[in-house]
Amino acid sequence: MSTREHQQLDQLIEAVQASSKYRSISSDFVSYIGVQELARRHNLKEAIKATKNKLHQVGGAYQDSTPRYTAWLYEMKQAVKQGDRDRVRDVCRSIMGHHSSTRERLPLLEQFYSTILADLPPLNSVIDVACGLHPLAIPWMPLAEDSVYYAYDMYVDMMDFLNEGMSLLQVQGYTQACDVIRYCPTQRVDLAFMLKTLPCLEQVDKSAGLRLLEMINADHLVVSFPTHSLGGSKRGMVTNYEARFNELVANKHWSIRRFSFATELVFLIRK
Repeated sequence: MSTREHQQLDQLIEAVQASSKYRSISSDFVSYIGVQELARRHNLKEAIKATKNKLHQVGGAYQDSTPRYTAWLYEMKQAVKQGDRDRVRDVCRSIMGHHSSTRERLPLLEQFYSTILADLPPLNSVIDVACGLHPLAIPWMPLAEDSVYYAYDMYVDMMDFLNEGMSLLQVQGYTQACDVIRYCPTQRVDLAFMLKTLPCLEQVDKSAGLRLLEMINADHLVVSFPTHSLGGSKRGMVTNYEARFNELVANKHWSIRRFSFATELVFLIRK
C-alpha cells in the first residue's frame, strides 16, 4: 500500500469512527472493509459511505438503539445480589431483547439448548464468534463448573459489557473486539457457536464461512442461519441457506445433525 493509500485509509477510519454509530467498532474491522471499499470506489467520500453501509449491514442493523450498557450492568448486579436465579434470567432475557438476533431466540431459549446440546457432556470451554448479546444466554446453557467462555464481536463497548456480565454470571469470560475474518480464534474448545454469523461475514468475504469452519478448533460447532430477514420476509431463505451450508461442508468427514426452529435453522457439527 502506497503512502497516499495509507493516508486515505487513515482518513476513512477517522471519518467512520467519528460517527457515534460506528465509534465503538474495532478499528481492524473498519480498516478491513475500508481497504476493500477504497479499491472499489471512485473517491474517498464514496468509500466512507460504502464502508458505513457495510458496517450497518453486518452489525448495526441488528441493534435497536444505543445500547445502555451501564444501566444493564446495574440491573444484572442487583439481580445477582438478590440471589434469585429466575430474576437473573429475567434480566438477561430483557437485555437480549435489544438485539434482533437474540430477541428472535427468546421464545425458544429453554428448548434451543436442551435440544441441540442434549447429547453433549457439560461444556468446559466455548467460543462464540460474532456473538452479539448471545453470551447472556449462559444461564440456559449446560456449562460445566469453572467453564471458560470466549466471546468475539466487532464492538469494543459490547465486549467490555459482556466481560463484566459474564463475571456476574460466575463464568470465566474472555472477550475481544476484533476482525474474526482475518483473526480467527484458534484456541482448543469443546464447542463453538456461530449463530447466524456466516451470512453476515460472507457479505464481507465470500470465503470467510469455509475458512472459519475449517480453522476453529472445536470438537463441536453450532452453526445457524435465520429463517427470515429482519423485515420478516422468508423469500426461500431456508432453502438457500441450507444449500449454502451443504456446499460449505461438502467432502468434509464431519458428523452433522440438522435442527429446525421457527426462526432459526441449526446444524450441529462434530468434527
